[in-house]
Amino acid sequence: MSDANNPLALAAALTRRTEQLCIGLEQGIADIYELVTPVTAELLRWWFGEDACQSRTFNFHPGQRQAILNVIVAHEVLDSPNLKNLYEQVCADALLEGTRLTDVAQGKHGHPKYCLKMATGTGKTWVLQALLVWQLLNKTAALDEGRDDPRFTRRFLIVAPGLIVYERLLDAFLGKENEDKSRDFASSDIASYAELFAPPAQRERIAQFVRGNVCTKTEIGLKATGNGMIAITNWHLLSDAGDEIEDDEADWVDSPGMVADASRVAYNVLPLTPGRATGNSLDVLDRRWARGNVLSYLADLPELMVFNDEAHHIHELKKEGETTEVEWQKSLSIIATGKGRRFVQMDFSATPYNDVGGGKNRRKVYFPHIVVDFDLKDAMRLGLVKSLVLDKRKELGALPLEFKAERDADGNVALSEGQRVMLRAGLQKLRKLEADFSRLDAARHPKMLVVCEDTTVSPLVAQFLRDEGLHDDDVLTVDSGRKAELGEKQWAPLRQRLFNVDRHAQPRVIVSVLMLREGFDVNNICVIVPLRSSQAQILLEQTIGRGLRLMWRDPEYADIKRENRERINHGEEPGSMIDILSIVEHPAFQSFYDELMRDGLVGETGDDEGSSTGDLIPSELREGYERYDFAIPFILREADDSVEHLPIDVTALPIFNAMSRTKLAELLGKGDTFTSQDLQSSTLFGDYRVDGAAMSVSGYNELLSRLTRRVSQALNHPLPKGNKISPHLDRPYLQMNTAALATALDDYIRERLFGEAFEPFDDEGWRLLLLQPVIDHIVKIFGLALVRAEEHTVTGSTEVRHRRLSEVTRLMVRESASLEVTKCIYERLPYPSRSGGLERAFIEWAQSDASVEAFCKISENRHDFVRLRYVKNDGMAALYIPDFLVRTGDAIYLVETKAQEQVNHPNVQRKLKSAATWCERINALDAEQRGERQWHYALVGESLFYDWREKGARIDELLAFCRLRPAPTAQSQGGLALGD
Repeated sequence: MSDANNPLALAAALTRRTEQLCIGLEQGIADIYELVTPVTAELLRWWFGEDACQSRTFNFHPGQRQAILNVIVAHEVLDSPNLKNLYEQVCADALLEGTRLTDVAQGKHGHPKYCLKMATGTGKTWVLQALLVWQLLNKTAALDEGRDDPRFTRRFLIVAPGLIVYERLLDAFLGKENEDKSRDFASSDIASYAELFAPPAQRERIAQFVRGNVCTKTEIGLKATGNGMIAITNWHLLSDAGDEIEDDEADWVDSPGMVADASRVAYNVLPLTPGRATGNSLDVLDRRWARGNVLSYLADLPELMVFNDEAHHIHELKKEGETTEVEWQKSLSIIATGKGRRFVQMDFSATPYNDVGGGKNRRKVYFPHIVVDFDLKDAMRLGLVKSLVLDKRKELGALPLEFKAERDADGNVALSEGQRVMLRAGLQKLRKLEADFSRLDAARHPKMLVVCEDTTVSPLVAQFLRDEGLHDDDVLTVDSGRKAELGEKQWAPLRQRLFNVDRHAQPRVIVSVLMLREGFDVNNICVIVPLRSSQAQILLEQTIGRGLRLMWRDPEYADIKRENRERINHGEEPGSMIDILSIVEHPAFQSFYDELMRDGLVGETGDDEGSSTGDLIPSELREGYERYDFAIPFILREADDSVEHLPIDVTALPIFNAMSRTKLAELLGKGDTFTSQDLQSSTLFGDYRVDGAAMSVSGYNELLSRLTRRVSQALNHPLPKGNKISPHLDRPYLQMNTAALATALDDYIRERLFGEAFEPFDDEGWRLLLLQPVIDHIVKIFGLALVRAEEHTVTGSTEVRHRRLSEVTRLMVRESASLEVTKCIYERLPYPSRSGGLERAFIEWAQSDASVEAFCKISENRHDFVRLRYVKNDGMAALYIPDFLVRTGDAIYLVETKAQEQVNHPNVQRKLKSAATWCERINALDAEQRGERQWHYALVGESLFYDWREKGARIDELLAFCRLRPAPTAQSQGGLALGD
């Protein structure tokens, strides 16, 4: 499809432009770095740079990355003041299609306006927060430099569609509520994921801004904030704005002689009128007064960026060919008036379109300002959300069932037989998942969501489920009217229970109508029974979206989830229900499923009785595991070895008796060149000419200073030949008390050197000290005196803590990609299902070789404390976990198995050096602290492994051959240690 005919033409063209500008982004060489501010460039390096990404646990996934980059390119690089200009710069041809030019030229698009189409469960809130940080830091930098950059702001309005999303946003920015209604900022996204959102130097500034400037919906315009604002509200606060502007837009002409309409005069004079539906309620007047004040406050701000979360609520309503906007969009139009490009609208939605037409003519009309398209299909392919399967059971197709509730002549509602069949099917699936999941992890509680057609049906569903054997606490009913029915005090605990369903076994089933369309962000919805028969696809996508968030996020489940996606893509049933969302089929939704099935993204399951967890099984600690366990020593604190120097007793030092002072004086003035040599290190002190102006010193004090420096280095580093500057001057042997050393030298020269009193300044007698025999004597005597004056004091002791592999009591393994073992703490050990042949062969050999007393495959996911620090080839710090721990009769080995072509990789070699350093430190401990054995690191190449095995060698011989020997420079490679 060409861009001109593509309803998402802007997103496609902008993505291509962005990708071109971002070639080399990870390596820090992309063109975009030259086109953005230094602040943005720093953020891009931190967010997406290869080194930064490898140094932290959390990173943006490709969909979030594209969304952030597309907005930055559109707003900062292209600097578009409105939507029409953005189209002209990115995809001008698309403006010629249909009515698009007319649409984007409307006044409501007369400012920067971006819609981010991102599938449910793919982290829109992180993108929102990253873009807020980008704006905040750039605006702050501009203000610090005295610049006015209209592209950036420190004033933000975040609008939620309802209370659930509103509360979720407050949690994200301020943290979760405590029992006393205060909020724990440490639990907020800004604090919890601080290492993701900004470099270390900016984090405190961001945290302070957020904590001091967030306004809840009741505080907007009232709370005193600093130089900025983050106002969070739900759209209801702005929804009455339409009333205020509706009459102004009416075709009402004022002409001379015309009798004024009394109601209009009253409206213009008295802008607040009592609410008709509630009589003259002052509460209604107060709320409207407050809304009017909020609207006025926001309209008066000089600049503002609005984030609309779940922005499909903002879409136009089309009735009989007429187009009207929802009322709160009118409020945004009022707020935008007069701001021009300083008003920015950022819409987030998984479904940014309107359903137009009916029946076979039903179609989607997408918003024109969509700048990125990361849809459900992309998210499924990347494994960022659950995979979808339809639960097609035989009984669903056995009879022509009615899937709507039945009503008798008196209007009494009853569940139809079709609805009962669907509920039983869902309940059966739920029970099976509960039983199978509990064998893997007792803390995982799958849930079923039932979406009813209206609030008259939901209590019938709840009663039916209880009749099927569920307890009262197993069923939680949440309808859109419950909050008004219960009141705030009763609603708060219900909301708390609702959002904590992942953590508790009850409730097992959640029954709802529309209350949980968005913002209900829990992970454990595994079965959806859609009793609601709405033909609106937008409601269907929102319903399915409630169950898309991943439940099994641990990396150890990645293989089985990938295989599930591949099987679904090939039209096969998934091998397990790990992160599978099972939808009990509803006939009204078949067209939506068909579209996804054509793309290989939705599978089917039937009535099979296989395990929901596929071949995933727990590998438990075996009985008597203690004899196979490994206690890994961690050095928490070294013993302090301090060296002090006692005063030097110069009276006890030998005198210079190789030559008398008279003979020495005769050597002066003959013009010979002398080279002074250090007797201990046999290196040169410096060249000088004895011709009356010996050396390049101007007198005795300078000579004494140079002698002090030389003696203080005598035992550590040699000096270079000639008159070159020593490169080791920053690392002298004696770093402290050089003044005391100079004093001792002066005392020795004056009182002891020649066995009699000597005054250096008499008749320039100090020149005698420049002669080679004299300097040799002084350096030698004082060098030895320094060593003898050393006093070593050991304070404290080396503190060691041991971590045992058995702290991890079970591993989750694939039965098809694991082996039974006996010389290990676990009953089975896993190996990679792809390219894991070498590790499998190592396990098999270690199991059968009598030289191995115990061994274990180290789990990267569970044994996360067995980590080696090393410095990569590019100078960045990194962590890695060796493959195996092996204990033989005389040693314990950290073993890394590598394909032969990877053995000489620079980073592999650096891992070697860090491992050698760590083993050297461990081997310096007392024997009982290291298991009575020496610790070694062995890098085993693939070809060497198979060669030794085929020749009948033993593993201990192979490891002894491959073990790393400490090199003199090992310590200089990093000072690295195991674990944290």
